[in-house]
Amino acid sequence: MSSMIIGVAGGTGSGKSTFTDRLKREFGDRISVIYYDNYYRRRDDIPFEERKNLNYDHPDAFETDLLVEHLAALKHGETVECPVYDFTVHNRSDKTVLIKPSDVMIVEGILVLSEKRLRDMFDIKIYVEADADERILRRVIRDVKERGRDVEGIARQYLSTVKPMHYMYVEPTKALADIVINSGKNDVAFDMIRLKINDILSGGR
Repeated sequence: MSSMIIGVAGGTGSGKSTFTDRLKREFGDRISVIYYDNYYRRRDDIPFEERKNLNYDHPDAFETDLLVEHLAALKHGETVECPVYDFTVHNRSDKTVLIKPSDVMIVEGILVLSEKRLRDMFDIKIYVEADADERILRRVIRDVKERGRDVEGIARQYLSTVKPMHYMYVEPTKALADIVINSGKNDVAFDMIRLKINDILSGGR
C-alpha cells in the first residue's frame, strides 16, 4: 500500500494538536492519525510518585522502535493496535486503539522530527511554532483541565525538563521541517495541506 505520511512536530502547547485535529475533522476516517504521546514507554517498574518526576521530553522517553514498526505495518496495509497513554497516572493504560491503514497518515508529537528513522518515513514534515509564553499558558490550562495536574507540579516539570529539553531537542528540529507554521490555526497552511491531502485521496500524488 502506497501511503503518504505527514509528520507534525512542535513544542508543547504550540498548536500542533489543533492543526492535526482540524485535518482529522476535515477528512474523518479517510485519514489515520497516530499520536507519538501514546508511545511513551510503559513504566510499571516504578511507583506513581517517581513517575511524576521522569523526563518525558527526552527522545529516550518514547518507544520509537514500536512506532516505526507500526508505521511500516500500516504502509503494508496492516491494521495495528496502538497503545494508549494515560497522562493522569503517567503510564500506559491497558487499552489499545486500532489504527487502520489509509492513503494519508499523520504522526503528531513534540519529537517526531528528532528521530531520523521517523523523518525518513515522512513525505511531508511540518513544524508548528508559537511564542514561549503562549505555549506554557496553553500547557497549564490543558494539564489542569484534562490531565488532573496542579499548577505547582506543572511549573516544576516545565522548568526542570520541558523547557530545557525543548531548546535541546525540539526547537532544533524546526530546521528539518519542510513547512514551518506559526499557529495551529493558520488557515493558509491548513488550506495548503488540505489541498495536498485531497489530491492524494482523489488518486493524485
